[in-house]
Amino acid sequence: MLPKTLLTAAFLSLAAAPVLAGGTVSFNFNAQNADEARAVQAGLALYRIAQGVDSGAFVHQDGSLNGAALIQAGTGSSGVIHQDGNGHSAILNQQGNGQNYGIFQFGDGADANVTQTADGETGFALQFGWD
Repeated sequence: MLPKTLLTAAFLSLAAAPVLAGGTVSFNFNAQNADEARAVQAGLALYRIAQGVDSGAFVHQDGSLNGAALIQAGTGSSGVIHQDGNGHSAILNQQGNGQNYGIFQFGDGADANVTQTADGETGFALQFGWD
């Protein structure tokens, strides 16, 4: 029991530290097979439809002091940056063909820098920041 208790206490102290000091919690997903890639592509397509967007590059910012850059050098790629809150920073750099990625930031002060170089790369990032 003692090791489990110590492990639990250590985990709780590490988990609480970012809350006290400010920080970001990120969940990143990169498709590992065609089914996962299709699921992410469908989700990003639904998001773009809901936003009334028909282009392959879209940035939505709701808040203040947010910064976003979306660079696409290949063909057939889709990129989304969604920022709700303040002080977010996001760069999505797609340098191949048929790439799909979404960065979704909520709260305050999240930071993302994603570069895709291989054709067909697909994924997304969910970030929750607090100051």
